[in-house]
Amino acid sequence: MQYRRLGRSGLLVSTITLGTMGYGGTGWATPVGRIDVAGARRQVDLCLEAGVNLFDTADVYSNGLSEQILGEALGDRRDDVLIATKVRGGMGDGPNDEGLSRHHIIRAAEASLRRLNTDHIDLYQVHEWDGLTPLDETLSALDSLVQSGKVRYVGSSNYTGWQLMKALWTSDRGGYERFVSEQIYYSLQARDAENELVPIALDQELGILVWSPIAGGLLSGKYRRGQDAPEGTRRFEGWTEPPVHDEDRLYDTVDALVAIGEEHGVSAAQVALAYLLAKPAVTSVIVGARTEEQLQDNLAAARLELSAAEVDRLDAVSGVPLLYPYWHQANTGAGRLSPADLSLLKRHLPQ
Repeated sequence: MQYRRLGRSGLLVSTITLGTMGYGGTGWATPVGRIDVAGARRQVDLCLEAGVNLFDTADVYSNGLSEQILGEALGDRRDDVLIATKVRGGMGDGPNDEGLSRHHIIRAAEASLRRLNTDHIDLYQVHEWDGLTPLDETLSALDSLVQSGKVRYVGSSNYTGWQLMKALWTSDRGGYERFVSEQIYYSLQARDAENELVPIALDQELGILVWSPIAGGLLSGKYRRGQDAPEGTRRFEGWTEPPVHDEDRLYDTVDALVAIGEEHGVSAAQVALAYLLAKPAVTSVIVGARTEEQLQDNLAAARLELSAAEVDRLDAVSGVPLLYPYWHQANTGAGRLSPADLSLLKRHLPQ
């Protein structure tokens, strides 16, 4: 297992993170899994044996049950690992039981600490943008949690580029604890994050934690052109997270993943994970699994290194045309590009 610095912090995290959305498996998390405490302990054992040191959850996963199960599964090993959780989603029926107000953040943090059976959260992430609460209120509340010792680091999740930059500017202006990371969707199925979020991470020294790096299983190799999906798996129709807009490009990408995997003697899923770990600013990919076999296969991706030619091949098959103003910058302003600019544009420039 490799360990990478999380943003500009001094914290080192494993390149594979265990995601626990399937712990408990109630409510909207049910399709992800129904893992109980015994199953969670086994997953934790496998991850610790592989060198994983970061475990990611959220208060809304099974309405708090995921946090509770993770806390029980870790037990006396809690201080040997890092725990990341999130706040923002609805945790009750009251008007103030969601969002990023000071009221909700402080209450939610205290509740997460109780469920996790710990005295601190290593990485506390705002789960989504809250356009109703002033950023000063949100960030000062997070800062107070850090100053009290209940939270060690803070991060964002699912922000747009302008929202993230506004938050970072507000932190700098107000002297609040700054986000060290962004947890985002990023995969070969949809590389939208490369337009704004990856360049921001490079420019502002944020770590990237990737959720759903195998696109909810779409990149696992189970879904192939002209073949029926395995029994019990989901179909493309109705997929909203992530949505499928171009089935042909998806199938072409899967074909390339399978072919590269066969050359290495590994699964398509491992290649999809290794691809992301080769991309700029990516610190760790978050994997979740219904079975031990799936988890072991995902963990093995930490040992897979793709060649530059293989990364280029996957870039080409999964790529989409540049949006404005990127195509204009590539055509007329290429002489004065920063590393953050080049993270998106370099493959579109003349060699």
